[in-house]
Amino acid sequence: MRRITGLNEGWLFHDPLATAKDNTESDEMEVSIPHSAVELPFNYFDETTYQRAFEYERQIPWQEDFADREVYLHFEGVMADSRVSLNGTELVHHGDGYTPFSVRLSEHLTRGTNRLTVSIDGSENPDIPPFGGRIDYLTYAGIYRDVWLMSFAPVFVKSVKIETPDVLAERKTVTVKGSVENPQGLRFEGKVRVTLIDPDGHAIAEDSQFLQTENSFLISFTDLENITLWDIEAPTLHTLKVTLQTEHGTDTYEERFGFRDAQFTPDGFRLNGRPLKIMGLNRHQSFPYTGYAQGRASQEKDAEILKYELGCNLVRTSHYPQSKWFLDHCDRIGLLVLEETPGWQHIGGKVWKEEAVRNVARMIERDWNHPSIVSWGVRINESEDDHDFYTVTNSVARELDPTRQTCGIRKHAGSELLEDIYTMNDFSLCSDLLPERTPLTAPRAVTGLEKDVPYLVTEFNGHMFPTKAGDNELRQIEHVTRHLEVIDAAFANPNIAGCIGWCMFDYNTHKDFGSGDRVCHHGVLTMFREPKFGAYAYASQMSPDIRTIMKPVTYWSRGERDIGGVLPLMILTNCEEVELQFFDGTRLRKGGDRERFPHLPHPPVIFSKADVPEEALGKWGLKWQGVTINGYVAGAVVETVEFVADPVAFRLEIAPDNTMLDAGEREEVRIIVRALDQAGQVLPFLSDQISIAVEGPAECLGPPHSPLSGGTTGFWLRATGESGDVRVIVSSGRFDTQRIVLEAMSGERPPERQGAHHIRALA
Repeated sequence: MRRITGLNEGWLFHDPLATAKDNTESDEMEVSIPHSAVELPFNYFDETTYQRAFEYERQIPWQEDFADREVYLHFEGVMADSRVSLNGTELVHHGDGYTPFSVRLSEHLTRGTNRLTVSIDGSENPDIPPFGGRIDYLTYAGIYRDVWLMSFAPVFVKSVKIETPDVLAERKTVTVKGSVENPQGLRFEGKVRVTLIDPDGHAIAEDSQFLQTENSFLISFTDLENITLWDIEAPTLHTLKVTLQTEHGTDTYEERFGFRDAQFTPDGFRLNGRPLKIMGLNRHQSFPYTGYAQGRASQEKDAEILKYELGCNLVRTSHYPQSKWFLDHCDRIGLLVLEETPGWQHIGGKVWKEEAVRNVARMIERDWNHPSIVSWGVRINESEDDHDFYTVTNSVARELDPTRQTCGIRKHAGSELLEDIYTMNDFSLCSDLLPERTPLTAPRAVTGLEKDVPYLVTEFNGHMFPTKAGDNELRQIEHVTRHLEVIDAAFANPNIAGCIGWCMFDYNTHKDFGSGDRVCHHGVLTMFREPKFGAYAYASQMSPDIRTIMKPVTYWSRGERDIGGVLPLMILTNCEEVELQFFDGTRLRKGGDRERFPHLPHPPVIFSKADVPEEALGKWGLKWQGVTINGYVAGAVVETVEFVADPVAFRLEIAPDNTMLDAGEREEVRIIVRALDQAGQVLPFLSDQISIAVEGPAECLGPPHSPLSGGTTGFWLRATGESGDVRVIVSSGRFDTQRIVLEAMSGERPPERQGAHHIRALA
């Protein structure tokens, strides 16, 4: 059987500059993977500090079963240009920082201790995508994804592609295309057995095929009955188990997949035959301080935030393939994915293009069994037309995976359509070329074609109206309004499959982009994934049966706006009606503004000056009063928000995502800190510094001190490997010290969360 073990511990990290800077004799330190070569400050940093060479080293002791087996090392992601050596001999050079690669160790291992070296160059090599031009994000150097040690029988299953061609038929079909790896070129006879397993663990179909030194197999199951489809509301996953038996041994490979049909048409997007309007966000894979180097729990949490907190049904992996942990979780929770090849505006020369084509192939071969992925992005984000280049990338994608449509993210109207879907970054709302406020340009005006084609808006807003968490109220309202207007326009046009906003959260970037602090404040969340008002433009479109939302876009202060007061008052909600109940007894009730936002599932409720008597809020100089806001569904109050007239710093809230950490996996957990007033509202302009102390088997990722921004901040804890209580103490001069206790413990994860089933040797 194949054996797969994590190899994230016991690495020595060499930083050539450390010796000179610290005046020490040694430049090495022990680290665990995932690891970022340079920990950047939150802002105002020099991004060139990681754009240089680093080295990782580890010992691999000889194991007795190595002698008769194939042994590989698998890297999920190394940024950016990496070379792997064993005992001084270079075995692999991998230039792409976003796709995995494997290293065959078999004949290079010696009895005793073997020295493994990974040399990486974090510089922006113009021969490697996305480099060569300027890119609006950072590419943090390091071994930032998991490393696995794998051993197989001499002949083993290399990969499996699962296709479900007729899921809308009453009787279903599964086609299994597999490849066999035989590195030593051995003659063999054997049998491959394929078993289809339902979500409850029951085998529902099985077939086998005899092999005689073949390197591939093809097995189909037909006439399958009572199959539950994978859907965003019920993401049902089946398992395919492949067992290969030869005279050289046995190998077993498992893969999860779903029966689903996803089609972009000129009349919109259809999932399993039913229309579905896409509403999503773009996601980078970065985090404060650690950059790319955060593990499974952090990746899974981002997927959960998108699905459950923001109400999105799709995420675009801008602008590169992202973690398998993230994609696995999208499969489990029912979050659609548009996955994109690495790049940003720039197209390089011949060597660059060849590497880009390989990137497309590696992305698809890694991820072709994910039911959540509905399209391959095979064009460099926002690049110019290049007919020959993009003819090749589309051809590669269609040959490797004819079951999914291709797309190519563009920003130029009239750009050539070689893909199946016309995907457009539409910033019409902020264009000074248009005579009036236009949320989206009509698809035919963009494509220049005389017919409708599948069409999806893949970016809007973002850099055209960056908004910080603590920006003034009028800017927050405009930020929210721009998101709402585009979403409304997408829902209004049946030819538009939907829209994907820019972007999920703020992120660090090069000096050429973003604000002067090296942060792109483009997100509807902060870098700590704390929601801005804009987040509720998305969340409020959820059905109230799932979760009720009510977020007034206000700090509730008479003097916060240029015009004074809080009117017009926008309330982002999926409630049917909202009532204002002032402390003087005045009560006002109103429904959503369908005149302004006629196509939104849940338009905001907007109280204007005409709705609110002057005596309720009074004129400047008169007494200011608080308010209670109630949200109604089916005549009953389901949400209540209270604002007081005299907010004061009342308490510090410490909110961990969960209180359990997997010690063995060095699991991470996010902790949000909020300064609250006596009504439980965040104090948006309180900027005190907090101090973080951690006792027990966990470490704080980032500095021990952090200022509040927009009234909040956050940090991540990472388990150090031992079990025990983790005590977190958060203090500030203004508030009482807060303490919480988490538990780090080792234990088996449920099978569906183990994840290592997808690891395979990639030649």
